[in-house]
Amino acid sequence: MAKSSLFNRLLPALFCSVLLVNVGSAQTIPVVNIAQLQDSIAQAKGITIINFWSTWCKPCIDEVPEFLKVARQFETQNVHLKLVSLDTKKLYQSGDLAKWLAKKNWDVQVWWLNETNADVYCPAVDAAWGGVIPATLIIRPETGYRLFVEESMNEQELRAQIVKALTSSKQ
Repeated sequence: MAKSSLFNRLLPALFCSVLLVNVGSAQTIPVVNIAQLQDSIAQAKGITIINFWSTWCKPCIDEVPEFLKVARQFETQNVHLKLVSLDTKKLYQSGDLAKWLAKKNWDVQVWWLNETNADVYCPAVDAAWGGVIPATLIIRPETGYRLFVEESMNEQELRAQIVKALTSSKQ
């Protein structure tokens, strides 16, 4: 009886902790509009890498693990990676974007850009951005360093750009 009673008391706690792990694995994705994104860029500290991507973009998905690896190598040097999803509102609101991310297990801050007019948000990020993704913005506000890349970047290219940003002087 004592074993059964202990088991009956522990079973609900065990069940709840399993549920919390499953629910917690799908990250909460903040919604940002272009004005909020611009504010975040303006307030950035250290080196910030903002990667624009989508779940339907194979080159985007292929480069993110390399970005995560490189960002981890530089995290003690105040380098921050943020991913901005350009997926549809339907994918975001249905929770499918969060589920997709949970399966990828990417340990990074992800935002969903709640904008539909690329003619507005692209030039707000960079005047030369024609809308192609993947696209990456690397900034270091303290020195004025700013680089926008409208194509895939591999691990070596990203690392080289971070080193340039780290060694940049105030302009």
